[in-house]
Amino acid sequence: MSRLLITIGVALVAIGLLWPMAQKLGLGRLPGDIVIKRENCSFYFPVTTMVVVSVFLSAALAIISRLLGK
Repeated sequence: MSRLLITIGVALVAIGLLWPMAQKLGLGRLPGDIVIKRENCSFYFPVTTMVVVSVFLSAALAIISRLLGK
């Protein structure tokens, strides 16, 4: 259980460090991302960004899995 928590923590730190570079590529502002701005609040739901990241991670994990032979 502790290894899992450490892995999740390291992954979150890595995502946090890489997020500024991802924003420069346009992730987070893609067509299809829902943004609602009002006077005193805003709502952001990155639908398209989540789909793009999911496809990328699925492809990367499939390639890694085949390379490791599992």
